[in-house]
Amino acid sequence: MANLEISDFLREHHSETTVTVDVRTPAEFAHAHIPGAVNLPLFDDDERAVVGTTYKEDGRHEAIKVGLDLVGPKMRSLVERVEMLAGPPGARTVLVHCWRGGMRSRSVAWLLGLYGWEVSTLDGGYKSFRRWVLDRLENPPSLLVLGGRTGSRKTEILAELELRGASVIDLEGLANHRGSAFGALQMPEQPSQEQFEALVALALDALPARGERVWIEDESRMIGVRKVPDTLMKAMRASPVIALEVAFEARVAHLVETYGEASLEELAASFERIRKRLGPERSSSALEALAAGDLETAVRVALDYYDRAYDYGLSRRDAARVHWIAVEPAEAVARVEALGHEIVRDADSGDVDER
Repeated sequence: MANLEISDFLREHHSETTVTVDVRTPAEFAHAHIPGAVNLPLFDDDERAVVGTTYKEDGRHEAIKVGLDLVGPKMRSLVERVEMLAGPPGARTVLVHCWRGGMRSRSVAWLLGLYGWEVSTLDGGYKSFRRWVLDRLENPPSLLVLGGRTGSRKTEILAELELRGASVIDLEGLANHRGSAFGALQMPEQPSQEQFEALVALALDALPARGERVWIEDESRMIGVRKVPDTLMKAMRASPVIALEVAFEARVAHLVETYGEASLEELAASFERIRKRLGPERSSSALEALAAGDLETAVRVALDYYDRAYDYGLSRRDAARVHWIAVEPAEAVARVEALGHEIVRDADSGDVDER
C-alpha cells in the first residue's frame, strides 16, 4: 500500500484506471470534496460524532473499539460497493482518503488491500488537497477577458473558442450560475464556496503548459452566491478586456430564448431580488409584463439596469486595456479570436504596457 503526496495522488486520480474513494462522512463530503471522488463513508455523521465523543471522554483505545463495533457489519458491503465501482481486484487501482490521512483511510485501505486491490492513500488526506487548491489559486495564468453587456453571448463565444483550440476557464459553468439575478434559473444547485474553489483550481491545473493567454468571461466579484477567488479576480481586473458591442435587439432575443422555459414564478422572484436596484416603477412594469406573458418587455426593463451597471463597472478599468468591438452574432467568434491574437502580439512586441 502506497501513501501518495497530493501531486502524485491527483495524477493517479485523473487516470481512467483508478477509482477514488472518499471515506469521510456524508456531511464532510457534501461540504467539499475532490471532484470525481466517490463517497463511501466509513461512518455516517452520527457515528463519527459518537466515536469522537468517546475519544475525548474515554481515550483512543475505547474509541477504536467503538469504531470496530460500528464498522464490523459494514465491511462486506463496503467491499461490494468498491467492487461495483472498480471491478474485481486487478481491474483498477483504488485510491482512498479521509480528512487528514488518518485511521479511517488506513483501515479501509487495509481491508481493500486484503481483498486484493492495489490501494494507495493520500498523505495528509483531504486537508492536503485543500492546501493544494489554495496554492494553485495563488498563481493564475495570463488572461484575456471577454466582456460585454448582458445577453452578448459571451459564454457561447468562449465555448466556440475552446472548440477551436483556445484555453478557456468557464467560471459560470463551474459555479452553476449565469452571473445575474436570473443566473440560477434552470441551473443545478451551486457548489459550496470551497467546492467551487476546488473546481477552479483543477481547471487551472488542467490548462496546457504552453504559457499562452487563457480566455475567461468578465465577471463581478460574485457569481450567484459564490465568490471568485481574490487572486483570479485581481488578475482579471489587470488583464486586457475585449468588450462586445452587440445590438440591443439581438441581446433581448438571446435572453428571451435563454430564459423562455423558466416559470413565471421563477422569473418574478428574480425580478424581486433586484427590485431595489430597478426601482418601484420599473419593477412594477417588468412584473406586469411577465403576468401578461410578455417576457420580451420584462427583459428590456432588466437590460436597462444591467447595461448601465456593466458600463459603470467597465469605466473603472484602465481604459487602455479595454477594447470595444462591434460584432454581429454570426461573425463574433472569428472577430474576437482575431482581436485576441492582435492584443497578444502587441503585448509580446512591447506595444502594450503589461504591468
